[in-house]
Amino acid sequence: MSLRVIFMGTRILGADLMEIVGQGHDVVACYSQPPRPAGRGMDLKKSPVHEAAESFGIPVFTPQSLKGAEEQEAFAALNADVAVVVAYGLLLPKPILEAPEYGCLNLHASMLPRWRGAAPINRAIMAGDKETAVQVMRMEEGLDTGPVCMSETVAIGENMTAGDLHDKLSSLGGDLMVRALAALSRGALGDQTQAEDGVTYAAKLSKQETRIDWSKPAAEVHNHIRGLSPFPGAWCEMPLGGRWNGSRSCAARLAKAPARRDPSRPVGMCR
Repeated sequence: MSLRVIFMGTRILGADLMEIVGQGHDVVACYSQPPRPAGRGMDLKKSPVHEAAESFGIPVFTPQSLKGAEEQEAFAALNADVAVVVAYGLLLPKPILEAPEYGCLNLHASMLPRWRGAAPINRAIMAGDKETAVQVMRMEEGLDTGPVCMSETVAIGENMTAGDLHDKLSSLGGDLMVRALAALSRGALGDQTQAEDGVTYAAKLSKQETRIDWSKPAAEVHNHIRGLSPFPGAWCEMPLGGRWNGSRSCAARLAKAPARRDPSRPVGMCR
């Protein structure tokens, strides 16, 4: 059975997934965040999902909020079977969550209930986790508290960056959501309530935590750098001409240094 789907997303992960979802189901509308100023000219730029939807001829809606009665009525009038939510960025109020017949399915990049929230990929790496997951979750009003329908576990390599992990999870997530929709169309999509123990929150990244603290153990510094790579990036200050002048250097990865032939020779410094 083909489902009437509303797709809600903004970033690249959502654009990749949208192409896959559109292959087997009727995507009746796309919701994305409004175009933002970008580039040197600060021209308004549409999100990747917005551009992908237009290329398929799918109607695109870009409300600033979904809290108003008018927006909620327009959403309900689409008579969708299900909404697929991937990196959308707006809060979904209860009337939105309950409008589709089968509710809203969210693709989340962590092994719930660990790393609920905005930055699960970055936080998993920064914490030194050895594995994570991409999961399809039925959305509730709480922050990533809904039951999990499907899951794929992924190992986190010791040198894997947030960008590497994002790409891996994106590839797996698109296929996972397609399988979840196929099961839903057959009436065979089950779910499992999240455990009450082991809840952690993946707070949004702040500029204040991007500076490298070289006083920490090497493993923690390594995890910090790769968890912030490629964006927003970890940084430190380095001396130029023997003077500290505020010059910043960004780090993408941390590698083991080769053995020094003369231990008495000074090495480069940063802070």
